[in-house]
Amino acid sequence: METYFRDLAQTLCAAILPQETLLLNYDGETSDFVRFNQNKIRQAGNVRQQYLQLDLIAKQRQSTATLPLCGDRARDETQAVKVIAGLREQLAVIPDNPHINYALAVHDSRDAADSALPSPYAAVDDIIGRAQGLDLVGIWASGQQLRGFANSLGQFNWHARASFNFDWSVYQNSDKAVKSNYAGTQWNNGVLEQKLNYSREVQTVLARPAIKLKPGRYRVFLTPSALNEIMTLLNWGAFGLKSHRTLQTPLIKMIKEAARLQRQVHLVEHHADGLAPRFTRQGFAKPERVALIEKGEYRDCLANARDAKEYGVEVNCAIEHPQSLHMAGGDLSQADVLRELGTGIYISNLWYCNFSDRNNCRITGMTRFASLWVENGEAIAPIDVMRFDESVYHFLGDKLVALTAEREHILDTGTYEKRSDASALLPGALVEDFAFTL
Repeated sequence: METYFRDLAQTLCAAILPQETLLLNYDGETSDFVRFNQNKIRQAGNVRQQYLQLDLIAKQRQSTATLPLCGDRARDETQAVKVIAGLREQLAVIPDNPHINYALAVHDSRDAADSALPSPYAAVDDIIGRAQGLDLVGIWASGQQLRGFANSLGQFNWHARASFNFDWSVYQNSDKAVKSNYAGTQWNNGVLEQKLNYSREVQTVLARPAIKLKPGRYRVFLTPSALNEIMTLLNWGAFGLKSHRTLQTPLIKMIKEAARLQRQVHLVEHHADGLAPRFTRQGFAKPERVALIEKGEYRDCLANARDAKEYGVEVNCAIEHPQSLHMAGGDLSQADVLRELGTGIYISNLWYCNFSDRNNCRITGMTRFASLWVENGEAIAPIDVMRFDESVYHFLGDKLVALTAEREHILDTGTYEKRSDASALLPGALVEDFAFTL
């Protein structure tokens, strides 16, 4: 498909008028999906899709269209030429856009990592075999994701990544289950075995009567999965240039009042270590990394092409929320988490997170699945669902006790229109005086 896209791009770019610029973006994937219920295959399928986005630009006017590609060179070329003619007609009637911004310097790149994925048949056999005796429900997704960019200035970029994402729960009874995820680019049977064994261990605790806790402040441990739910919410608006310049960021106190988090908190958008391409849809090359928070202090914003043009800064991202968020680990060993927690709540997962006080970066949400009451370093019983309401300035600030040295690579499970290429590398967090309101 790399050769196919290159040849198609050369033909289309040669057909435009002298005063025009053409940007082409290719999106493709070949993915296998398998749905499990009661540790049996309930549904299986394969998706192969590819789309071409065309942006025709003349002076300060830009018109855009997207068309599906069938893979037949002659048919796709004929259809794309017709689309370009239609875009040219639109340019005559649309208003000027003062914030058009696309790369003028040519930066070619090619990033096509070798695939190390198991076949879906082998992976499914492995899952079912190792999960014998468990009431497992979940979904497996794997395959290759392709991205390409070309323009009439002569630039060509290609990106190919293969990954897998197995998201599942092991059901115990009533509303009790253990949720787990294993994702990455290199399949390891040992990691799957370890995670399934953890599910078995927690099931013995979930079988005990649940404890109903009173609202109040508790010492808690947030697993990487739980922390990811918070970060996913925080990502929308917290780090974007537009939200900062319009003072709509939930981190407004870090900008206006010099509020800070714990010195051990480092957040980086690590473009070089994610699934997303290192180029934007306007042809800009992304830097290897963008430091968002360093030693607890706000550092840089993410600036996309449109906002970079408006505010006169360099482009450093495709969209203004992290697609490859890395959070530095600490010195707490995962093996010592329960002992260091002592007496408190082990929070495996969170959901329904939202801002309760955006200006103070206060977030509310619910505990989910296997959240456990721990006494003297031992998991005693599951807890009934509780609602938390707490500020990031507390649980990643003055109330943060420690971060785990081990971090988990979490790939976004989203499949709306196409498989997501967002990811995060996060530690777990030990926090004291975490507020629960009901």
